[in-house]
Formats: sequence, C-alpha cells, structure tokens
Amino acid sequence: MVVIISTSMGVRVMVPPLEDKQLYLGVDNLIFVSLSLSSCQCNDLDHHGDTELDHNSDHYNDIEATNIFQAIATDAPPSQIPQRGDHPVARLGIQQQQDRLETNKFYANFFLGDQAAGTWTHPYSVAWSKGVGETGSWGLAISHIERSQLAINDADPSKDAGEWAFFANPVGIQSLVLSAVELGSTTDLTTDTLEAFSVNVNLADSAGDEPRLTFPLCQGMAFITGKYNSGTPLVQSGIGISSLTYAGAVINGTTYKYRALLQNGLTWLIYVTPENSAYSENSFELLSSGTIQGPSGFGGYIQIAKVPSGVSDAESIYDGSAGVYPVAANISGSVSGTAGSYTLSWSKEGVTSQPLLMFALPHQVESFAYATSAGVTDVQLITTTKGNATAVRADSWTLQEPDLPISMSFAPWSPDQGSIDTVSAEAMAAINAAGYAELMQNISQQTNVGSLYYDGKALAKFAAICYTVNDIAGNASLAQTGLAILQEEFAVHVNNQMTIPLAYDTAWGGAVSSSTYNTGNIGDDFGNTLYNDHHFHYGYFVYAAAVIGYLDPSWLTDSNVAWVNMLVRDYANSITDDPYFPFQRMFDWYHGHSWAHGIIETADGKDQESSSEDTMASYGMKMWGQIIGDTNMEARGNLMLAVQQRSLQHYYLYTSDNTVEPEEFIGNKAAGIVFENKIDHTTYFGAEPEYIEGIHMLPLMPFSTLSRSATFVQQEWDAYFGPSGIKPVAQVTGGWKGILMANLAIVDPTTSYNYFSNSTGDFSIADLDGGASQTWYLALSAALGGSSDASKEKRGSDSIAEGADQVSEKVSASVDERGYIGRRSTKNGSLRSSRLRQRTRGAVKKARRSGHEDRVR
Repeated sequence: MVVIISTSMGVRVMVPPLEDKQLYLGVDNLIFVSLSLSSCQCNDLDHHGDTELDHNSDHYNDIEATNIFQAIATDAPPSQIPQRGDHPVARLGIQQQQDRLETNKFYANFFLGDQAAGTWTHPYSVAWSKGVGETGSWGLAISHIERSQLAINDADPSKDAGEWAFFANPVGIQSLVLSAVELGSTTDLTTDTLEAFSVNVNLADSAGDEPRLTFPLCQGMAFITGKYNSGTPLVQSGIGISSLTYAGAVINGTTYKYRALLQNGLTWLIYVTPENSAYSENSFELLSSGTIQGPSGFGGYIQIAKVPSGVSDAESIYDGSAGVYPVAANISGSVSGTAGSYTLSWSKEGVTSQPLLMFALPHQVESFAYATSAGVTDVQLITTTKGNATAVRADSWTLQEPDLPISMSFAPWSPDQGSIDTVSAEAMAAINAAGYAELMQNISQQTNVGSLYYDGKALAKFAAICYTVNDIAGNASLAQTGLAILQEEFAVHVNNQMTIPLAYDTAWGGAVSSSTYNTGNIGDDFGNTLYNDHHFHYGYFVYAAAVIGYLDPSWLTDSNVAWVNMLVRDYANSITDDPYFPFQRMFDWYHGHSWAHGIIETADGKDQESSSEDTMASYGMKMWGQIIGDTNMEARGNLMLAVQQRSLQHYYLYTSDNTVEPEEFIGNKAAGIVFENKIDHTTYFGAEPEYIEGIHMLPLMPFSTLSRSATFVQQEWDAYFGPSGIKPVAQVTGGWKGILMANLAIVDPTTSYNYFSNSTGDFSIADLDGGASQTWYLALSAALGGSSDASKEKRGSDSIAEGADQVSEKVSASVDERGYIGRRSTKNGSLRSSRLRQRTRGAVKKARRSGHEDRVR
C-alpha cells in the first residue's frame, strides 16, 4: 500500500520496502490522508552534512578562487579501466611532446585524413595546398571569405523559419599561398607543440628533413606567419595578383612591407622580416600573375594580412604590429562571489617590442575589461560563422563575467528568483505519484544499454527523480529506495562492468568507449572512441554522481570520486601538464563553447549540434565540484556557464535583434549544427522542426533558463510550435513533445504544468524521452510558477492539506494499472537512436567549390 500524507512539512508518500528493484502502484493501492505534523514521522535523507546545499546560505557569495585552473587530480585512471595503445586513428605526423595531445581543437585536420582539409583560425582559414588547387602549390594556402561569397540554400517552409536553410563559406580558394621553391611532391607535413590555442605546422622537403617552413598558428592571429629555414620564398595566388608594390621599411632595418593587389580588387599586405642584416631591400619580385618570388637562401619570416575595405587606417594599424607574432596562449581565471574573469596571455616572438594584434570575436569584445577595451581598433574582418572579428592591439586580454549563476543548484532555477525548491501542495502530491511510478521502471535495463550516451542520460534521469522527490516533494522514503538502486547501477559503471566498458587510450590520452576497438565501426556510440561528444556523454554521469553524493555523502569514497574525476579530466581538464589527459578537450575558451567533433577529418572544421548538452556538461562539473568541495572546479563551472550563455546568444540561439549572424538566417532561431565554416539548420538524425530546435533544449535542467532567455523561447515558440507556427505542438509526437512542453515552462509554466500533471488529459508517457521524467518536469514547471500556489515561502499545514485534498482525485483517477500518470506507452527509447556522426569531406568539398551544397554527410 502507498499512502500520500500531507503534513505541515509538505506532502510525503510512504512507500513499503521494494523487492527485486520493482515498484508497483495501482489505483487501489493509493490512499491520500491528511495528518498533522505531530501524528507522523518524517525521515529526511541524511544529506544534512558537509555537502548540504542550503539555498539560502551565504555559500555562494563566499566563493573565492584566485586561480580556477588548478589540478583536479594527476594520478592514473582507476585500475579497473584497462589501458591500451592501439587506437584506430594513427597520430599522423605529430611530433613527440610531453603534454597530452589535444584531439578536438581547431587544427586537427592537419593530422587527419590526407592532411589537406581546412583549419579556421578566424578570421582566416588555412590549408595545406598539397599540389592541388589553382596554384598547384605545396605551401600553406590562406583564405578569407566575404559575406558576398556565401553559398546558401533557401529555406524549406516545412522546417525553416528563416530565409536561408543553411549558409557555407567556399573552401579551396587560395587567396595567397606561402611556399618555397624547394617544396614539391615529396613535401612532408608535421605538427608539433599541440596546445589549446595554438600549434606549429611544419613543411619539409621530404620526410625526415628539417622543416623548410614553419607556421605558428594561433586562434585570432592577425597575420599568417611563415618562418623560413634557408628557402626560396614563393607567395602564390589562385585568384591572381594584379600588382605588387614595395612600400618600404615599417621598422627600420627589420621589417619590410609590400602591397599585393589581387585581381578581385582586394589588397593584402606582405611583411618580410629577414634574420640576416645583409638582406637586400625590395628583393621580392612579381614573376607572373600567380607568383611572387623572394631571394634564395632566405632565413626569417613572412607575414600576410588582408586589408578590410573602407578602413582608412587599417594599414597603419597592421604596421604597428608587424614583425611580431604569437606562438602560444595561456589562460588564467578567478572568481569572487558572482564576479568572474579570465585572461588570455600570448607568448610572442619576432620583434617583441611591437604589441601583438589579435582578432576578437563578438562575445569577447562585449566582455572586455576596461583596460583591454583600450586596445580595440576599427579593423574588422568577417569570420565564417561568428560575425565580425575585431582587431585588438594587446599582448593579453582580460574578459569579465559579472553575473555568474552561483546560486544555481539542483532545484529549478531562474535568473530572477534563483533556486526554487518549494512548490504547491498540489504539485508535491503530483510529483510524489509520478516519482513512485517512474522509480518502478527497470532502472538496470535503462542504464546499461551498450552506450555511454544513453547510460548517462538514464542515470541522470533517475538521479533527478531521486533529488526531486526528496528535496522538493519531501519524500525521503521514496528517494532513499530509488537512490539505493541508482547507486547499484552507477557502481556497474564505476567497476567498468557495463555492456561496453571504458578503456584508457594511451595513444591520444583519454577515457573512451571500447566499442570501436571491438567492431571497427567508428560510428559506435556516436564516435565516442574517436573523441566525439565526450562532454555530452560524460556530463550526464557527472551530474548523476553529484546528486548521489549530495543525497548520500558516504557514497563519496575514494573509488567513486576518482572515477567521476576521470570523466571530468577527460572532457574538461583544468591543467596543461596532467600526464593522462589534455587541457579542456571539448571547451574552446576562444569561441566560448565546446566542439563535439573528435579525430575524424572534416571539410568544414569542428562542429557542435547540441548547445544545451554543452551547457549540461559545465553544469554537471559545477555541481560535482560543489559536492566534493573542489571550489576551483565549482568556480570554473560557473564561469564556463556564464561564458556559454554569452556566446550561445550570438552563435546558436538567435533573437530577432541578433546582428552577428546573417539576417536571412536568424529567423531559424536555433542554429542547428554550427561548424567552423558553415551553419546548417538541420540535425544529424533528421530535419523535423522539433529535432532541430529541440536538440538545443534537451535536457531541460536548472541551467536552461540561463542559456535560453524568455525572449528567445517565446520567439522560437511562436515561429515553430505555437498555434501559427510551422508545426504546432499538437502535431508533435513522442519524446520531443515532452521536451517542447518542458521548454515552454520558461515562458508559460502554467500550460506546461497543466500538461505534465495531466489536468487536460493530453499527457502520455510516450511523450517522454528516455532521458526525461514526468517527476522532474512537474517540479520544473511548478517551481517556475505553473502550480497555483508555488512560492518560495513556507506554507502552513492547512493550505497543504487543502491542496492535497484537491489533487487526490486527480492523481487517483489518472494513475493506470502500472502506476503511470496519463496515457501509458511502453515506448521508453531516447531521441537520438538514429543519431550517427557521418562526417565526410570529399563530396561536400567538391560541391562547395561550385557554390552548391548537396547535404552530404
């Protein structure tokens, strides 16, 4: 028998002990009674210790972390994770280095496939010409694309609310190429010093030779710099050079300048800095419309920069930083209460008395500290997918985030109200009934399905249910029963006994699925073995662990903490010298969001589909840091969430006043898939509106109201799912409908709550994704204002009893023979069962050159 009890402490569901991990609730077993507090015993889970989250405490304001980039741990992965060095992807041309290799950074195409796909440093892109293209060169091609050159597809009115369905930048255009006469068909490309923000690309005459040319590449660099080792420089162009003008020395006896006017009417600057004082000025000659040649035996470096049209002082700004170039970047950060900041500092070489000139993206410019803002210039170049980049004269930038979401906890949250962990009596009763029904599900079956992604989602779902019934519905007995099962299933993963276990890859340095090792299929588990989607997958586990540790601090054993820390180190490591994992594998501190794409060559650069699962990874890390007492991790998570909120509003989630992306595209509201070179309003698993918009919603969690503003949510709803939208929500079926209705709680919590409480009779269990629960959605919508007397104020026993009496009939009438509230379905599958990373390059590259896109993936 199940008894729902209303007390002055809230509504409790008294649950008998469960056997064999089964829960059963039938209508005949549901009894609703009202008792005074003095007539019942109320148990709370024993989490009121060091890890208690007191939402009204001063903990959040007390966060002080002067250096947030400190080690999580540096020990080896847990011994139950086998180590293997036979990764299916070879480290092509990568020189030995001490630090662990970065797998998901902007330059990965240089060591993947044929090494000739593009790399986007923003605002430029570069690629190894490898003897092809208009020039037939063997050097490094440099390209910059204007908005007028975009390849587009017009909107499909069945899925796109904007004017364009996608836009892409042409690839293979060789504006200028830095090469040498000595390079040819035997040229060998290698990379060294692979770091988070930079890499060195080397071109040698043949394998084993000393590099003839080295290119230090940094994100945001204003000049493409080529360092020559006794070569004969060639500057080539696939567009054609109309004229070459020698402009003299910009730094006496050090650096010399040329203007190259291309046949498209655009001007590029060429700066020559020889290392030999005997260098003869004006030694570069235009041999033909496609080739400039310098003196033989040249040592020194050449720098290339594009002059933006209509900026009268652009050349003088470039001149002021010519001769110096960045070779690496370092990041530091701190948090004090609700304020956080981070600083990017570049190491530089060349004429180091000159200040660096670096390009900043829109989200960076708007968060510059005052001192950094002083270096902002009027030189701007458009990027491929991030709007205008602005040149900034400085050797370091400091960026500030003044409003960190430090009050965000496990409870529903909003920027205005903070964490909301109390709801109406009616909502508490509904949450209890739903929680009981959902904890009846076979947890073991859902959390060990041969996929780290689906396992993590299921564990996170049941963790959220346990938290919700305990802290929001006040039902310790039910929470404790579910928690015990959850801990057993989490232990299966900690012990590496799941269907497809983890392995530690010693070649690249990471915790990966063992599946591809066994099958040879690189698409297994969305490419996890090849470092695709690690933050999507592992973020769910980290969140689930944080909830378990919160509800039961005794669970935080050395073994459990080490296993979860391993996952955090894999996708969001905080230091560069961890001997086992690279620094911040997924998150890109230059772009302000993560890249999901691992070590698979791609024609359009790195990409990411789900901005919401990106933020989930940061949120999970933040909460795990709080639970284990790692203040730096917690602070870092808070700062990352704030940076993500800022960047996503520019690049992923578009309100009607967005000025960063093309106005013809922002009507689509959510981006779809953001690549470095294109944005495509679609998904990898289908092109229905609910897929494209919904993949940027799930999971609906406390952070959703941070990254998804009410303005955006309302505009998106009106465009797609409202009565006049492309696909009104009534036409949506399956788990996507539940996601849409939970997302609606951000702007219309009453309609959302009424749906999930089934007061309208429209809710069905079939409307829940395999990673979602009715329990949490009820709590979320109720807390955001959907239940009549939801409030942060404590309520008395009279009001609770009254609300409980009102909901008794509703709950009893709607619970079916298996304990589900609403129309029952056996469908418990997740939404991304057909989502497979199919990243190909040949057909796309060929189509792009002709200005068309055939959506080949």
